[in-house]
Amino acid sequence: MSKSDQQLIADYLDGEEKALEELVNRYLKSIYNFIYRITNSLEEAEDITQETFLKLWKNLEKYNQEENFKAWLFAIARNTTIDWLRKKKNIKFSDFESEEDENKFENSLVDKTPLPNELAVKSEQKQKLDRVLNKLPIIYREVLLLHYYEDLTFDEIGKVLNKPLNTVKSQHRRALVAIKKLF
Repeated sequence: MSKSDQQLIADYLDGEEKALEELVNRYLKSIYNFIYRITNSLEEAEDITQETFLKLWKNLEKYNQEENFKAWLFAIARNTTIDWLRKKKNIKFSDFESEEDENKFENSLVDKTPLPNELAVKSEQKQKLDRVLNKLPIIYREVLLLHYYEDLTFDEIGKVLNKPLNTVKSQHRRALVAIKKLF
């Protein structure tokens, strides 16, 4: 039976180094995917992911055990990504369009059991959805990624984005309307 996030944190703070490694391995892929979907750059996603986990390590003692750890970690990832992009100043936050039309880690997300024709249809739909997501402003894209890809509740998303619950719900609705128009 695997330990809870809180137990792993407590174990690490008690000196068990392997607990932090297990915690990082638990969230590495989802944090990387989240950051990649915002930056659309493999290299930047790798660097920002590394910086995110470095910040986790440095600030783990400050983590409030009563908060949702996943939401706390995604808040670190989001803030680190925004700081990184602001430093680079090569992306406008109001217009987050992808320069690439392909999804680099699509192979890791596709179920390998469908028939070839089903796979082709899924791939085409996924590419279209990715292109549409990349056309959305970051404020909408973040809400959709955190809700549908990371399974965070609207309340948890509000904590990650540091926004009121009703604002998150409103941005979610607006994002869905925008996607509908773009399709």
